[in-house]
Amino acid sequence: MAPHLKEEEHLFGNGSRDCQDDVWIDLKIEAEQMSEERSPDFELLGRELLPEFLLFSILKWNTLEECLATHLSQKLGWSAAPAERWNSVLLTAFREGKSANGEPLSELIRKDLVVVKEQDPACPSLAHALLHYKGYQGLEVYRAANWLWRKGLKSLACIFQSRVSEVFGLDIHPAAQLGWGIMIDHGTGVVIGETAVVGNGCTLLHGVTLGGTGKEAGDRHPKLGCDVLVGAGASILGNVKIGTGAKIGAAAVVLTDIPAHCTAVGCPAKVGNTHVTVPNLGWWAKLNWPSRPGRTLCKVFSKL
Repeated sequence: MAPHLKEEEHLFGNGSRDCQDDVWIDLKIEAEQMSEERSPDFELLGRELLPEFLLFSILKWNTLEECLATHLSQKLGWSAAPAERWNSVLLTAFREGKSANGEPLSELIRKDLVVVKEQDPACPSLAHALLHYKGYQGLEVYRAANWLWRKGLKSLACIFQSRVSEVFGLDIHPAAQLGWGIMIDHGTGVVIGETAVVGNGCTLLHGVTLGGTGKEAGDRHPKLGCDVLVGAGASILGNVKIGTGAKIGAAAVVLTDIPAHCTAVGCPAKVGNTHVTVPNLGWWAKLNWPSRPGRTLCKVFSKL
């Protein structure tokens, strides 16, 4: 990795992002390395395809915002709404947008990317995650849609939601509240309802549903604390609370609150073991956990 900024400095910078940052520098280095892949048995195979793909997708751009907006717009565009229209909205969102908590989207797209690389053992690089991981791609389009929704552009936000469902196979309502450092692994079949809340550092595997019971209106979807792991095919239904650090087993059906640091399995889900989740200090450090109490906790955890 490229040298990181001092802890007193802001990791991601401000403004139009004309200045490069560590995440973007690392990503471009990785793309350059990918473009140099060769095989003696297939000397000509992909000689033009791979370098040209990487040039257009990553290497020709000056910022991550431009790169990601272009890459996503190429996937989302179609004849009635060409890629350049999507690009314009996405680029504005990534440059100027903020989350409901006031965090710049320019920071969130980086934090999410770093988490995928650090948490998924199948992910070899930041560039690989950006180019190929539809869970990450769909999440970042959701972030733009959520910004539009809160700006009062609800019809446009719903177009984003619908197109993400068609292209990436995951359905996140633009009004849902998702924190930073989220990993949606694989993405296929993930559904997150309108009033759902997903805390920082959560991991959702494929087929996860954060939905309603069909018996309630208004605030009717789950609320996940930080660092919750939800296994493949699990359904969490209704306005229930999942405590920080909890783990939900694959195919579980959760209809009641789950305490922090507990594991819930089965249908209906029942609480099993209690555990203590120790943060993965590698990716927390890369995300520059901002508060001094947070840095102190990192030092404490490192001694456990």
